[in-house]
Formats: sequence, C-alpha cells, structure tokens
Amino acid sequence: MSHEKKKCDLSWFGVKKAVSSLEDVDLVKLVGDLYRLSEANRNFLYSRFVPKSTTLKPYQKLIHEGVCPDINSEFNFRQARKAISDYAKASGDAVGEVDLMIYYVECGNRFTLNYGDIDERFYDSLLSMCEKAAGKVLSLPRKEQEAFRERMLDLVESSSGIGWGYHDGLGDIFYRAFPES
Repeated sequence: MSHEKKKCDLSWFGVKKAVSSLEDVDLVKLVGDLYRLSEANRNFLYSRFVPKSTTLKPYQKLIHEGVCPDINSEFNFRQARKAISDYAKASGDAVGEVDLMIYYVECGNRFTLNYGDIDERFYDSLLSMCEKAAGKVLSLPRKEQEAFRERMLDLVESSSGIGWGYHDGLGDIFYRAFPES
C-alpha cells in the first residue's frame, strides 16, 4: 500500500463516512469508548455536554499543576495553556475560558506569594495571559465583566512588591482595560 493511500485512509472524510452510518445505540457506545479511553477525552466530552458550572474543575487542576506546582515539580506553562485552549474548543464557553485565564494568573500570583519571586519567563507568561484575559473580558456582555474586573483588580493589589516589573505590568493591563477604575 502506498504512503498516499494510507494518508487517505486516515482522513476525517473516511471516519465521518463511517460514523454517519452508525445507529444511535452504536454512536452512544462509540462515545462511551472514547470517554473511557483517556482523561483528555473525558474532559472534552464533559465540557461539551455537562452544564458549564461544573466543567472547569479538571481544567483548573491542570492549570494549577502547571503554574503553581508542588515545590519539587517543574512549571508546565504549555500544559496550563493547553488546558485553557482545550476547554474553549470543547465548550465554546467564553465566560469559562476567561475564568480559566484569570485562574492561570491567580495561580502564578499565589505561587509567588507563597515562595517568593521567580524569574522573568514566569512573569512574562503570567502577564501575557493577563493581557489575553483582559481582552476577552472586554468582549463579554457588561453584566458578565464585573466579577472578572474585581478578580483582576485583586491580582493588581495582591502583587504589590513582586519584582520583575510584574506588579507594574498587571497595573498597566488592568487600567488600560478598565480606565474608569
């Protein structure tokens, strides 16, 4: 079999065609098999189909592990950012996505307050996420912005004294996004 033939056999078109022919009971069984296959699949399906208020926990766990790890563990910003991206793709829930973005910064802030200043790369990651979060907050309806504005202000206030320009960066981001504050 040629390489091109293998490539075609593994395409979404082939899978879509096969799935489209399944009866409902077989489709439910397939989704159940995918659910049991991996934690990532479980998180995706849970986020897609279960009420939003309960779906953030597995993603928060991944973010916490990546940005505020056990003192003997390494930071894993890629894991934490991927958790946010995976949630957004699975759920389409902009409010939940913003919640996770701010949680990412809160975890890093908490880590610094518990253990002391880290390094420039660490704070650049937090400021980058905060900047994205501020933009997303402003894209939400006004009534949904307030709680996030308060959490972001708490971050600015609690970061006083943290080095590497982090506190000033948070303040700049916050007051550009919410100049009336």
